[in-house]
This record gives sequence, C-alpha cells and structure tokens, in this order.
Amino acid sequence: MQLTRNFNLQELIKSDTAIRKGIDNNPNADQVEKLKTLCEKILQPVRDHFGRVKVTSGFRSPELCVAIGSSLTSQHSKAEACDFEVMGVDNAEVADWVYSNCEPDQLILEYYTPGEPNSGWIHASYIPFQPRGQYLRAYREDKKTKYKPIIGKAVDLV
Repeated sequence: MQLTRNFNLQELIKSDTAIRKGIDNNPNADQVEKLKTLCEKILQPVRDHFGRVKVTSGFRSPELCVAIGSSLTSQHSKAEACDFEVMGVDNAEVADWVYSNCEPDQLILEYYTPGEPNSGWIHASYIPFQPRGQYLRAYREDKKTKYKPIIGKAVDLV
C-alpha cells in the first residue's frame, strides 16, 4: 500500500525482530492513516529535499515493543513516530532541516557524535494538534540514555 509518492506501508512496519519471532506488526486502519500523515508531514518532505530516506524503525505493535524492550507508550506504538537517516548527509544537518521545515511533535537526534556525520539516527514524531515542538539530543551517560534540548542548530554541537 502506497502512503505517499515515495513511501509504502511495508517500509514503515518492517521489523526483523517481528519476522524472526513471528510477531504480527500490522497496524489497524486508524494507525495506517497516522503513518500516512507521518509520511506526508515528515518523511516525504525530507525525501523531496535530500533524496533517498532510509527508515530504520516505524510502527511497532505492543508485542513488538515488549520484544525489543521499548515502551508500550512509545509514539512508535501509536503510529506517530519513525527513526530514519538520509545516507550521505550529516544527521545533524537533516535534523536541523526537519525542525525548521516540518513542524514535528518531537525530534530527537539520537546517539549522534559531532564530527561523525553518519553516527546515530533521527527520531521524528508528528501529531496534528498541539505538537510539543521538542528538539532533543539523546546520549548515553553512566549507561543510561539522557536527553538534552538542542538550542540553536544541531550542526553547531561540540
């Protein structure tokens, strides 16, 4: 099922873990509509601006969330979020562009190391009403994931 010109449902629900463990990771009709909106508002604009987008994680059913140790309240489980990269483009540059041009609910530059353009990935969520507009950087400290607001541009991180 095609969600936008360049994105189909299969790439938003594909999970090697779900395949390996026999987990049904198919969204319901309401969730499919949310994934379509996520593609329209975030992924397709990124594709139109930068070129090929590699979705690394999209929708996660509750059973898949449990299997990978993700929260059942994750926006992935609500079909409101995806993780992605644009191959050959610095993740900080892509994240800055998304924040400035796409009105995400939450945008997280996850595990990015300044000076290493392909480190980490981008987590983006979209909700149609009252988005939080959060722009964060996720990093590990003392074996725990911590979040810090990005003020200004991610490409200026030191």
